[in-house]
Amino acid sequence: MRLLATALILVLLAACGEALVTEGELRVSAAASLTDAFAEMERVFEAANPGVDLVLNLGASSTLREQILEGAPVDVYASANTSNMDQVVAAGETVGEPRIFARNLLEIAVPAGNPAGVTSLADFSDDDLLLGLCAQGVPCGDFAREALDKAGVVPAIDTNEPDVRSLLTKVGVGELDAAITYVTDIASTPGDVEGVAIPEEDNVMADYSIAVLADAANQETASAFIDLVVSDEGRTILADFGFVAP
Repeated sequence: MRLLATALILVLLAACGEALVTEGELRVSAAASLTDAFAEMERVFEAANPGVDLVLNLGASSTLREQILEGAPVDVYASANTSNMDQVVAAGETVGEPRIFARNLLEIAVPAGNPAGVTSLADFSDDDLLLGLCAQGVPCGDFAREALDKAGVVPAIDTNEPDVRSLLTKVGVGELDAAITYVTDIASTPGDVEGVAIPEEDNVMADYSIAVLADAANQETASAFIDLVVSDEGRTILADFGFVAP
């Protein structure tokens, strides 16, 4: 079904004239939680624009922000929250207004079979469990701490990981009994990791924003990629990987 959907997207892009992009490299720095969805975007965009080599730089939104502010060559920035994007905008590093293109929710990640029997955020105060979050300053870490605070939980955390995929890996191999990640990340690892839902009243919605950078080598190509991401076709791809439309 995904192959059929991709083929349909390519037809629609060609029909809409989206394949009129110059040749060259397009450098996209994107939040780690977008790994799978943007890999699909990359395939679709390059198929429609054979002269373009889309290069993904994936990591914590805060790390990517610092790379941009320090002068790293980046054409498009996609952040898992708006606060990191706001800092890039304030520094005059973007062209036009950033666009919210997706939303995400938190979920507790546990190893397959949930051997520690984790059932809720309250378990994150248990010193006997091995528990992890993303580091402070990383969107998934800040959102997780916000959710724990809303639930009235003082966490006993054993590790603070640099990004959500690093955290998820530790859960998948059994090094952690539980962690707080995004719904989309748990969905990306069927069989290795299971999810425990967080009640709506304690959960936190992440708004993902995207923008062309002022120093983009080819702003036309960068804008064309963003057009794909925010299009109906792009939202179909994002929905396939568990993201919610804004």
